[in-house]
Amino acid sequence: MSASTSTKAQAPSPAQHRELTGQVELAIGGMTCASCAARIEKKLNRMDGVEATVNYATEKAKVTYREDITVTDLIATVEATGYSAQEPQPTRTEPEPGSGPAAQEREELIPLRQRLTTAVVLAVPVIAMAMVPALQFQYWQWLSLTLAAPVVTYAAWPFHKAAWSNARHGAATMDTLISVGVSAAFLWSLWALFFGTAGMPGMTHPFELTIARSDGAGNIYLEAAAGVTAFILAGRFFEARSRRKAGAALKALLELGAKEVTVLRDGGEARIAVAALKVGDRFLVRPGEKIATDGTVVEGSSAVDASLLTGESVPVEVGAGDGVTGATLNAGGRLVVEATRVGADTQLARMAKLVEDAQNGKAAAQRLADKISAVFVPVVIALALGTLAFWLGNGAGLSAAFTAAVAVLIIACPCALGLATPTALMVGTGRGAQLGILIKGPEVLESTRKVDTIVLDKTGTVTTGRMTLLAVHTAEGAEESDVLRLAGALEHASEHPIAQAVAAGAADRVGTLPAPEDFAGVPGLGVQGIVDGHAVLVGREQLLAEWAMSLPAGLKRAKDAAGVAGRTAIAVAWDGEARAVLEVADAVKETSPEAIRRLRALGLTPILLTGDNRAVAEAVAAEVGIDPEHVIAEVLPQDKVDVVKRLQNEGGSVAMIGDGVNDAAALAQADLGLAMGTGTDAAIEAGDLTLVRGDLRVAADAIRLARKTLGTIRTNLFWAFVYNVAALPLAAAGLLNPMIAGAAMAFSSVFVIGNSLRLRRFRATDQ
Repeated sequence: MSASTSTKAQAPSPAQHRELTGQVELAIGGMTCASCAARIEKKLNRMDGVEATVNYATEKAKVTYREDITVTDLIATVEATGYSAQEPQPTRTEPEPGSGPAAQEREELIPLRQRLTTAVVLAVPVIAMAMVPALQFQYWQWLSLTLAAPVVTYAAWPFHKAAWSNARHGAATMDTLISVGVSAAFLWSLWALFFGTAGMPGMTHPFELTIARSDGAGNIYLEAAAGVTAFILAGRFFEARSRRKAGAALKALLELGAKEVTVLRDGGEARIAVAALKVGDRFLVRPGEKIATDGTVVEGSSAVDASLLTGESVPVEVGAGDGVTGATLNAGGRLVVEATRVGADTQLARMAKLVEDAQNGKAAAQRLADKISAVFVPVVIALALGTLAFWLGNGAGLSAAFTAAVAVLIIACPCALGLATPTALMVGTGRGAQLGILIKGPEVLESTRKVDTIVLDKTGTVTTGRMTLLAVHTAEGAEESDVLRLAGALEHASEHPIAQAVAAGAADRVGTLPAPEDFAGVPGLGVQGIVDGHAVLVGREQLLAEWAMSLPAGLKRAKDAAGVAGRTAIAVAWDGEARAVLEVADAVKETSPEAIRRLRALGLTPILLTGDNRAVAEAVAAEVGIDPEHVIAEVLPQDKVDVVKRLQNEGGSVAMIGDGVNDAAALAQADLGLAMGTGTDAAIEAGDLTLVRGDLRVAADAIRLARKTLGTIRTNLFWAFVYNVAALPLAAAGLLNPMIAGAAMAFSSVFVIGNSLRLRRFRATDQ
């Protein structure tokens, strides 16, 4: 029932009438280009009381609507536009038989792959016979027809179907141009073979570059029909394969959480699925396990590694009464946690929602070819009809008039246009892969041209993302080797991440570490034990104070300086005396300062964004060359999205580089997202460009390559359209010799391919 005919007990007031209270996300089917999404969005927004955003990449429509409008009304509007729509199915804890990624691939990619394979296998010999006179044996034209027919009918069916759907709704896209051109070439070839002279024995296509009027009865265009279909299907296949991964960021986010949990019930332990947890349940988290859901610690103490979610490089010490977040890692002792939030209320689920909202809110890039074809296609069709009418009116005869009209359609067929984007993208992405850069699709390239601000996550992007022993300060009379051997041996027995950093650094510098005796951990303070006959303490200054020891003035200054620099200071004592202070921190990557200089050279303003405290952030910024006023610290994951939005609202075009789950939503929100390939799957899938190596310098090369690829695509599209426009007058005048047309089409295609191949010479800055 439509909104205008619905019946209610009481008519809504004007205020109620304006209020948009309902919200739904519809899965849209049948879209083939960005203009399809724009058309659906336009139709939905024309409904009174509806606001809609349609995303071609994710194939979803996010709709807010008035209370007297139903979802059925919205779906009916989409279907009336020529597409399908349905509410997304609720997430199931157990997959249905025949569902999952494999089933999705069968449904979406395999049919397209089959059509592409058919087109390529059959089109290659058709093109070869048409272009190489030596291959034109007697009756070769009939073999060409036999091979081309399945390509034009079966392989090109998606284009014909979309063109018919567009025509029913008064629209024209690339699909219309492809369908009309392919059909015109094929149907004219059929006429020439069966009713003209093209089917005669010994017919050949010689290369005679002359301008002369022809009746076209001896000309066939099967190679154009088959070749265009194969080329454009190839582009559609790679585009569909990329689009199918649109939701992978959300899946990667949700898969980070624990799958099962040990709950404490009736005095015992029971292993259940995390989905069965309820608020108030108490559950056990052993060392090395993920915390199942958001909650409060009721028993035990430990260090919790929350770097994936918060970006905080230093593990957080927690004890009774402290809050913990689901999907973080228990890196220390045994914890008993009481669940406070479950399901969609958890921080992890809210982050997944942020990623989804950012993806759906990002405007779908309209391809230049689709924009122009909306005007170009009707103009070409009108010109063809005008040509037919003109020559008929001038007494040229039906055959000559129809030849000229069909020539107009054939010369407008977008062979080079179909190659313009896929070839440049394939060469550019192939070269990028060699350099450790993965480009997701052509819409990404538009963003690289505009960005002027680049936001860098600190942990794992500018820094290594792991705790490292950076410095050793010794008291008078203490040897560094002794400090490292004794402290490293004791820390090696601890599971704490900071302890492991000390142990690893000590082992690298002094070699094999001795085994400690009487090892014991002191919750929240450090460790103690016997190493080589020495009673050793390693940990906070308070641990030494409990044994009536204090740091001498020199070590005290070193500890305070480490705190100012944002580093963790660890005191070391043995045999009743404080001997050293160790500095541990997330080390800056060696290549990061050079990377910042290269990004500045591209006209970008670098901004450091982190969940770490401000002292740590400013110390890192100073080391890599980022101005203090461009440091944004102590930012929660959900606030990272707000920071990106604020920079965008201030007029900036923002790029974002990150590697953690906490960066995924911000990467999706940014105008350009660059994900470090050494990071999490969630960040990689949310990003537009993936940097396979952990080297930040590759980010500058990625932006340069993307801009270069975009420039190549634009050049290709320009010359492809110029070729069409320049040849149309000749075709309309009836002077388009088939061989000139063939040579022109070949030259246009060769130019596009050659121009694209220049991207293979792209070099990284350090090559």
